[in-house]
Amino acid sequence: MTYKAAATLAALRLRAAILQRIRAFFAERNVLEVETPALSTAGVSDTALDSVIARVRSLGESAFYLHTSPEYAMKRLLAAGSGDIYQICKVFRDDELGRWHQPEFTMLEWYRQGWDEQMLMREVEALLTGVLETGASTIRGAAVRLTYAQAFREHLDAAPTDDAERLAERLRALGVDVPSGLSHAALLDLALGAAVVPRLPRDSLTFICDFPATHAALARIKPQTPPVAARFEVFGGGIELANGFAELTDPLEQRRRFAAELAARRAAGRAEPPLDEAFLAALATLPPCAGVALGVDRLVALAGGFDGIAAALSFVHARGD
Repeated sequence: MTYKAAATLAALRLRAAILQRIRAFFAERNVLEVETPALSTAGVSDTALDSVIARVRSLGESAFYLHTSPEYAMKRLLAAGSGDIYQICKVFRDDELGRWHQPEFTMLEWYRQGWDEQMLMREVEALLTGVLETGASTIRGAAVRLTYAQAFREHLDAAPTDDAERLAERLRALGVDVPSGLSHAALLDLALGAAVVPRLPRDSLTFICDFPATHAALARIKPQTPPVAARFEVFGGGIELANGFAELTDPLEQRRRFAAELAARRAAGRAEPPLDEAFLAALATLPPCAGVALGVDRLVALAGGFDGIAAALSFVHARGD
């Protein structure tokens, strides 16, 4: 057995109340709840993630992948005319186990047609504020909003456009260990996680938006100087809660990004899973929209004042002997 009992009955009741509140939130806004498959013949190309591989004898000899997010399937529904949708589901990510990570966790994901990331940030704040105001969380008051560049200036005394040497120098000055040979993009990730996020206010939500164009993933690029991604992340209590985009709707550009990610995985000697061709085809008819993924287990932990997600889960996975 690789999992063990974790949460108290009081925590499970809190979790149930939060899930009920989330569903009521979307029902009031006429957002349709949907379900999509967890199994796919395509994996994830994102260099920051690894899919869990599964074998299903009844479906043939090919490997299947458990989804790391329901994003691709949900966008296919949007392209087919579903309108605004949301989903609460289990997702799976390999090599993730720790205080705030489990290889199997619960995600809330939703999409709003005709919205940009600014409009979606306001709705994310409304949902999070409504959930957190009734729990034991210390997060209160209005959310803080910063661009990525503002966050770096305020908490690192640097700019995302600074060269690698300058970024590494600032990180070392703050006591951060900087491995040699990191790319500029990897240094930005290290700076955000090790220097910026720990210095964000812990008693309020913080939205960081306008990520560098190199960190667009599936987001639209905003034409400004320098160009930035229409992407935001939400932090509270020192942890990331959500990641959202104004969605890219160009299948050729998305394929180019996927190819670049696969090339990076190849260079690092990592697996190169098949791309989701049905998703790429659907992008041609995807309406303008914005979407966000939110970690439910982390939200419950934050609402309950817990020091990790284990206390928010019925069972947690543990390393086998």
